[in-house]
Amino acid sequence: MRNTFINLSLLMTLLFMSACGQGKTPESVSFMVFGEPAELKAYQDLVDAFQKQNTEVTIELIHIPSQGDYRKRLVADLVGGAPADVVLVNYRRFSGLALKNAFEPLGPYLEKSDKIKEDDFYQLSIHAFSIKDQVVCIPQNISSLVTYYNKDLFDAAGLPYPNADWTWDDFISAAKTLTVDTDQDGDPEQYGAGVEPTLLRVAPFVWQNGGTVSSGDNRTITLTDPLALEAVEWFVNWQVKYHIVPDAAEETAESSESRFINGRTAMYFNSRRLVPTFREITAFDWDVAPLPAGRNKVTILHSDAYCLTAASNHKEAAWAFIEFANSITGQTIVSQSGRTVPSLIQVAESEAFLNSNTKPVHSQVFLDVIPSTLRLPQHPNWADIEEICDEEIQRAFFGEVTVLEAMQSAVARALPLFTEIE
Repeated sequence: MRNTFINLSLLMTLLFMSACGQGKTPESVSFMVFGEPAELKAYQDLVDAFQKQNTEVTIELIHIPSQGDYRKRLVADLVGGAPADVVLVNYRRFSGLALKNAFEPLGPYLEKSDKIKEDDFYQLSIHAFSIKDQVVCIPQNISSLVTYYNKDLFDAAGLPYPNADWTWDDFISAAKTLTVDTDQDGDPEQYGAGVEPTLLRVAPFVWQNGGTVSSGDNRTITLTDPLALEAVEWFVNWQVKYHIVPDAAEETAESSESRFINGRTAMYFNSRRLVPTFREITAFDWDVAPLPAGRNKVTILHSDAYCLTAASNHKEAAWAFIEFANSITGQTIVSQSGRTVPSLIQVAESEAFLNSNTKPVHSQVFLDVIPSTLRLPQHPNWADIEEICDEEIQRAFFGEVTVLEAMQSAVARALPLFTEIE
């Protein structure tokens, strides 16, 4: 009997020691992202690097390929009270969510951090994700709208590449030459340019022309003002007058992005986000240049941030991941994928981003335009206002109505959404 008691005691002791040795179960943090496969790999590399250094936290990576589907999922999850712990949010949709207290403000976390400080970031990106001087989310990038161009098509046409000094007239001239309709059937085999007809694309040209997108008191759209209207007219003429971009039917049949990848569009306007995908192009050489300039040189901010949802039950662990993602190590990992223009000044100016042995060769362009980069307004209803403007710009771009009619409609439809920010 005594031996049996000793054996039971020894067994319980061993079980207790084994349990202690195993430690606690890693805390799980969900992280939701969007993007194409090449973009997803960048985030997976980031997650893997974090988990190697933080074995007590497990990151669940949730991938929604389409940006549109991602936005719908994010809103549905926030409304349902069960969002991912960490989410990517674009600055144009940030304020509407932040003012509804969807996110945990990260300013207090940032102040206590010994890894990153507010002054380490480009202030344009920090301010884009701040409300009343309070940092709410941490920006991962400070991209802008640039011109991607097919160097082989420019060479074949005997044209100089776009550069820092090219103008609206230079762009139209080059795009006309690069639009090729060999059999003259009105259906070009090659287009000079490709662009999404949206406010995000036309706004920098409005600013370049001395116009504005919204009023100073942020209570109305100002796209009917003469200088703004002139810029929108010039933009719309790419399709309705010059036919240097696909019409509605052709764009539906194959997107301009796909046409550029397949070598049938000479220039394509987009942000840094597509670099991982474009690096897979082997059929031709490509690079980037600033936007063609009007009266002024201006481009537009493209920036996403890591946000910590207020409903998260794992805030400290989630912050640890956000902090790592925005450290020099974290931003270097994502930067090397080509996905971002780092918001950390030190990484943006490093070889990890500027490496001329990887495409685009002239990544310096993204840094050179930062001083002339503007952002769209902060407004709780901005996402809906922008959607209205997009619809009207598309109607004009594809020749359904005149530019004036479209912009007047945009102003009238958006006006009820301009409520004053308290």
